[in-house]
Order: sequence, then C-alpha cells, then structure tokens
Amino acid sequence: MERVCAVAILDAQGVVKGWSEGARRLTGRTAEEVVGRPARDLLAEEPPPEALAALTGTAVLRHRDGSPVPLTLRAHAVLGEDGAAGDFMVTGEPPGPAEPTLGEQAFQQASMSMSVFDTQQRYLRLNDVACQVMGVPEDVLIGRDFPETVEEARHSHGFHWHLRQVAETGRPVRYGSFTGAPALNREHAWSIEMWPVRGASGDVVGTALAAFDSSDQYWARERLALLNEAAAAIGTTLDVVRTAEELIGIVVPRFADFAGVDLFDWVLDAEEPPALTGSDIALRRVAHGSGTEGTPEAAIHLGEVDLYPPFSPPARAILEGRVIQSQAGEPAFMRWIAERDARGPAGRRHRVGAHSMMAVPLRARGTTLGVAVAVRIRQSDDYGPDDAVFAEELASRAAVCIDNARRFARERTTALALQHNLLPRGLSGQAAVEVAHRYRPSGSQAGIGGDWFDVIPLSGSRVALVVGDVVGHGIPSSATMGRLCTAVRTLADVDLPPDELLTHLDDLVTHLAGDDTEVAELGATCLYSVYDPVTRRLSLAAAGHPPPAVVLPDGTAQVLGMNAGPPLGVGGLPFEAMEVELPEGALVALYTDGLIEDRDRDIDHATAELCRALTAPAESLDALCDGVLKAVLPEDPSDDVALLLARPRALGADRIATWDVAPDPEHVATSRQAATDQLTEWGLDEAAFVTELVVSELVTNAIRYGAPPIQLRLIRDRTLICEVSDGSSTSPHLRRAHAYDEGGRGLLLVAQLTQRWGSRQTDSGKTIWAEQPLPPV
Repeated sequence: MERVCAVAILDAQGVVKGWSEGARRLTGRTAEEVVGRPARDLLAEEPPPEALAALTGTAVLRHRDGSPVPLTLRAHAVLGEDGAAGDFMVTGEPPGPAEPTLGEQAFQQASMSMSVFDTQQRYLRLNDVACQVMGVPEDVLIGRDFPETVEEARHSHGFHWHLRQVAETGRPVRYGSFTGAPALNREHAWSIEMWPVRGASGDVVGTALAAFDSSDQYWARERLALLNEAAAAIGTTLDVVRTAEELIGIVVPRFADFAGVDLFDWVLDAEEPPALTGSDIALRRVAHGSGTEGTPEAAIHLGEVDLYPPFSPPARAILEGRVIQSQAGEPAFMRWIAERDARGPAGRRHRVGAHSMMAVPLRARGTTLGVAVAVRIRQSDDYGPDDAVFAEELASRAAVCIDNARRFARERTTALALQHNLLPRGLSGQAAVEVAHRYRPSGSQAGIGGDWFDVIPLSGSRVALVVGDVVGHGIPSSATMGRLCTAVRTLADVDLPPDELLTHLDDLVTHLAGDDTEVAELGATCLYSVYDPVTRRLSLAAAGHPPPAVVLPDGTAQVLGMNAGPPLGVGGLPFEAMEVELPEGALVALYTDGLIEDRDRDIDHATAELCRALTAPAESLDALCDGVLKAVLPEDPSDDVALLLARPRALGADRIATWDVAPDPEHVATSRQAATDQLTEWGLDEAAFVTELVVSELVTNAIRYGAPPIQLRLIRDRTLICEVSDGSSTSPHLRRAHAYDEGGRGLLLVAQLTQRWGSRQTDSGKTIWAEQPLPPV
C-alpha cells in the first residue's frame, strides 16, 4: 500500500498558509478550504501539551467526511531573513511502520553514505551508512542545517559550498576529499558526488549526494607515491649514514610517528659480514626521526650500540628475515615498550600512546645489513598487511642503496690504501730541490682517481719531478697508476731525456692497452721534468698533461708555454722537450688537471687563480700548498688533485771542479792528482783513496774505449760525485774477469767501493758517474 505524507505551512498563530497534495489526499480537504483557517479547526481532538512543546507527536485530524485521521506530526521552524523563527513546516504521515518500497530499501541499505537536502541545505533524508558516519540517528538530523551538524573546519566549508553550488546552478559536482567525520576516529578519503533533484516542473527542489569511502585506494596511492619518491630521494649519495637518514625522511611523519635505522658495525667499516647467531644482536643506531622535535621517543642516541635480545621485534626481523608486526596489548609489544622505557626513561611520556610497530630487515643481495623500525603513536591506524608489503619494498630499495654505499666505501678504502702505498712519502734522497706536496682524493661518487706524483733522484745531483693522471676512477685506475709510477722510476734510472722517456712510457701504455681493455678505456697523461742544480736548467716534456706554473723571484707567476703532446697510449706521435733556466729563488708548481678543470669552472679563470695563489706569502712550502688548494679548489671538487711544489737550489762554483783530459794514458796520473788536490781543498782527504781509484779507472776507460773530448768533473753535494764524459755513446758494463785476465776488474772495483754508479747518454756522447758517501763532519 502506498504511504502518503502530508506537508502544511503554519504561521506563528497556527493559521494554515500552505497545504500539500499529500495533505489533501489524507484529509479530503483542498487547499482553498484550509488555507487561512486556524489549524485547530482541523483537529478531531486536542493534542497532548507535551506534543506541542516537543513539536512532534500524534494528532487526530477530522476527514472532510467526518471520519478521524490519526497522523504522526513533526514541526520544523522556518527561519526568516533576520534569522528568527517565523513560520513552521509541519509534516505528517499515518502512524505505524509502513512497508518500504524497493527503491527506499536500496537507498537505506546502500554501502555508501547517501543523504538528501532541500535547497537550503537542510537534511531531508539519510541512509544507514550516513547515520553511522555522522554518529547520530536520522531523526536528530532531519530538518537541521548542514553547518549545525559538523565542526567548524575548512573541509566542512568546502562541503557546504558544493551543496549550495548544486542547488543554485543545477549542475552535478564530483570531487575528492580527505577529511574526518564526527563518528570516525581517523581521517578518511571520500569520493563525493552531488546532483540536483528536480520536481515535476523541472525546478531544483533538493540536492542528493553519495560519498564513497575510498580510503583503501587513497592509501594505496599514497604508498605508491612514497615508493616513487623514495626511488629519487634515497641513495643520492654513496654514504651509508646519509642513505639511512634519507630513508627516515621518507617514512616520517607520513608513514610513522617515529622511525629508526640500526646497522651492523661491519657495514660501517666496509668489512665482510660475520655469521648471525641466536644470541643478543649488537646494532649501531645510524639514523632516527620523529614527528616530535628532538626525537624524544628514541631510547638510544645516534652512534650508540644497542643489544637486541632475541625476543625483541628487531632481533626477530633479522633472525627470521621477515617483517615483524606488533600491536598494543600483545605481550611482545608491551615487553618491548617496557624495555625501551627502562633504557630511556626520559622519553617515557612520549611513548605513551604507542600502539603499533613494525621491524623490517634491511636485506640486499642476500645479506642482512640491519633493521628499520617504524612506530605509530599519534596516527590512529594500526599497521596492516598492506603496510607490511609497502615497508618491505621500501626497505629493500633502501638496503640496496646502503649496500652500494658500503661497497663504494670498501672500494674507496682499498683504492686509497693502494695509492697511499704507491705514492712517495718522504721524498728524500736529493738536495736539488725543496719540495712539498698534497694529494686530495675526490669525494665524488665516481671514486678515487689515478693521480700521482714523484720526485726521483738522478745522477749528478739532478732530480726528476713527475706528475701524472690516469683517467677514470676506482681500483683499476689506482692499479694502472701503480704500473706507470713503477715504469717511470725504472726508465728514470736509465737516465733518459724527458721526451725519450715519455716515448718509452707511451710504448708501455700501448702494450698494456693491447693486453688489458681497462687500461685502454682509462688512458693517462704525464709530465716529466729534470732539474740540474749545476746548470739551473729544467728540461721537461708532457704527454697530454697541463703545463707547470713558474713563480719568478720578482713575484710574478706564469704558466710555461709548452706543447702538451698526445696522451699516453695514442702511439706513433712524437713528444717535444723544452728547457728553461730557473733563477735562484724561483718556484715550480706541477699539478693534475683536477686542480684547474671542472665542469662548472672556467679553466682560464682557474689558472689565473692558481697563479695568484702561488704568489701569496706563506711561511713554508707546506703552508703554500694548503693555501693554493684552498684558493683554487671548489668546496666539493669532482676529481682527484695532486699538487707538487718545488723550489730549486743551485750548486755554487765552489762545489764543482772540472778538468779537460787529453786522450793520452799519461794524463791519467795528472787527473788523479788534480782530483786529490781538490779533495784536500774541500777538506775531504779521507775520501782520497777511493776517489783516486775511481778517477783512474773511469779516465783510463774513457781514453782507451771512448772518444774525445774527455772531461772530468767532481761535484760536492750530499755525496761526492765523480763524472767522466767522452764523445762515445758506447756504454760500459760489468763483466766477470777470469783468473788470468789482465783487465776487466776496474768497474767491478768501482761498483764495490762506491755507493752507486752508472752511465747516461748526453747530446755529445755519454757520462760515466759514481757516487760515494761523504765522510762525517
């Protein structure tokens, strides 16, 4: 049976001002018969006083045919423009339950929140879900304005604004909102659709809405967005601690109110992992964060080691290799919180309300690196299965980044140790130059490069100054650097001119590149120079390397204009040598390209800065090295830097004695006597015996096997050096003399009696030299 509802409008004196079609059908009276008459004339009996006071109750009206019509009436005040109550709207329907239609049942039982409002945004109807959301029964809301039923908040104003727009424009609205609700203890995501309800005439008579709780989909999107954000935000540096801090920055405060990352010590020391046992697990806190300033929830400080018993969620996560979830009320959770309170009593009050936690193992490449812990305190939702899947995926990404940082640190440590062992340390054994050096490894993610330098003592008090750079980074670059460094020392021992030495070094690199693709991919540059303190001349040649800078005694600095030459390994191209004379008090700076070249710097400007820095006053060469690096290098250089400063010294004429020797065996005794007299003048009579033998042997060999011109030279430096030069390029060599041989023992005696000896090629022939230590003063 159809259920009819009546509506009437009464003024404050109870006079009928409006009469609906439903009222006509229930009472048989038309609007013309009723409007303008007192409502009491329509009653068959007086209503009880409490019904009038409550504006609701049951009344008996008299039908037009005289029969009684019992109705359940509700009165609603209608506010005027001044906000005061004027008229009343009275609705009535037959008492007792009525069988709802299928449409009413569908509306009432819908799984989403559905409501109907009049054009003034007053409630007319709510279904069961809407009442659950609002937390009150339908009859409490019917007839009330929407703003009266919700809190004063931004989202409430937005909801009300959309309701008005639909009623005024007659156009439907669809939008999303992330808000709370009066009866819900947490915020929910809502997909809301509002549409106008039109009467028979087509006019808008109300607004209907349906709100779907899309929180699950919302949080799924949020978790996906966090994962995408984590992919860009975690692992920006190859630093273990920084990577852990980036993980905390992602999860706090959106996923957790407190989170911490604890790692094994071997991860931080770049060592290999030990085997896990079932005993207490020692972990070091490397990062934590909180939605509360100062992270008061943390029971341990950053950098401290904590022992986790096997029952604790972090230990279980590590030992079992899976996510461990625990909620308030569970014995394991309460035991864990009690242990945290005992460890850090100062943060006890900040842990009140902690109700859910997750411990997630940090595993990468089959190895457990540590554990991440997330705790919810102010967020009302407990962690669920979807949260565990998200945390596992996030921890997996972070663990790979942490492991990459660990591996990089291990390779960096190995490369640094390799370079430390290969690079020269004291740079002693020569007195031709005063030197200072600096090696600054790059802090970039590319790793340690192959920059190197060396100072090699040569014969005749000369010294070789070398600087080179192997392109690339990491252990392969350092290993190649070690090969080249050793090769240069070997070739320098042969005493080759700079351009010839680079030619041999180029052949070596070409040969290595043919056997080792890594060397071919790396490439190398080198600058080799030789300083002679007797002539004060610097001979140098470069293989694709930046030229040195020279500071003159007047304080001016300039970069030597020289041919850079091809890099090592190109093969088939010549190297060009040059010579410059260095006045007393000059300074030479050799360096690798990392000092002046960078993707964000102009090389000419950096070179000018280098020249200015080299002329700055400094207490020592070491202080000048530091000043140059500080002035020229950017705050975070992208490449390794090697810097070698050398202040040349000159040997005075009083330390050198030279004689021309006629190619006649009779002049051997004359040469021997001249050397003895010179030693007496220098106060080195104790060295006379050995010197006479050396001079006699070397001069005799030059006269017998060499070619004129022949010259004898004695140099008094840190050692006593005897040199004999001749015009032949044939080099002498030691040989084993048989028992009855008359000769062949001279060079053997020289080798036995001197500190070292050798020969070197010159432009006009060769020079045989021998050094012997000076007697103590």
